[in-house]
Amino acid sequence: MKKDIRFSCYPFMWEKSSCVDYEIRTDSLTTRIGTVFPTLVDDASGQLVLEDLRRIQPLAYHANGSVRGKLAITFEDLQWLSDRYDFYVGEVGEAIQQFVLPQGIESAARLHICRSEAKKSYRALHKVSEEREVDEILFDFLGLLANVFFVMAVYMNQQHQQEEIPFISKCYPTKKKKGVTTNEI
Repeated sequence: MKKDIRFSCYPFMWEKSSCVDYEIRTDSLTTRIGTVFPTLVDDASGQLVLEDLRRIQPLAYHANGSVRGKLAITFEDLQWLSDRYDFYVGEVGEAIQQFVLPQGIESAARLHICRSEAKKSYRALHKVSEEREVDEILFDFLGLLANVFFVMAVYMNQQHQQEEIPFISKCYPTKKKKGVTTNEI
C-alpha cells in the first residue's frame, strides 16, 4: 500500500546524507527571508532592500537544490550579489567597522536572523562537502549572502536613525582591522 503523501513533509527526510540537513537549513533561510518582506512593504526607506530580497529569495532556493540537482547559482548571480554588497557598504560607511549586536528596528532584526541562517547554511554545506564534491560558488554565495544581510540590517537601522550597539568581546584580543570588516567573530 502506497503511503499517503500528506504524512511526508519532505521526500528525502529519511536519508542519512548531510545533504538533507543542508536542504532543510536552506529552506529555513529562504523562509526567514520571506519574513522580512512584511516589515518593508509600507516602509519607503526599505524599498531597495525589499527589491533586493525579492531577487535573493529565489536564489536561496536555487542554492538549496544546487547540491542534489543541477548547479543553479551562476557567476552572474554572485556578481550581482557582490555589487549589492558594495552598494550597502557604501551607504553605511563607518558603521560596519566594528562588530555590532544584532538588534534594531524589526526589519533589521529579521535581517540579522537571515544572516545567522545563511551562516548555518554555509556550515551545513561544509558538512556536505565532507561527503561529496560541492561547487565552490555555493560557499562563496552563502558567505557573501550572510554579509549582505549584515549590511542590509545596518542600512535599515540607519534609515530609521536606530543606532548600532558596538560589541566588544572579552574573549578575544582586540585588533584594529584595515578596510571593511564583516560580521564574523
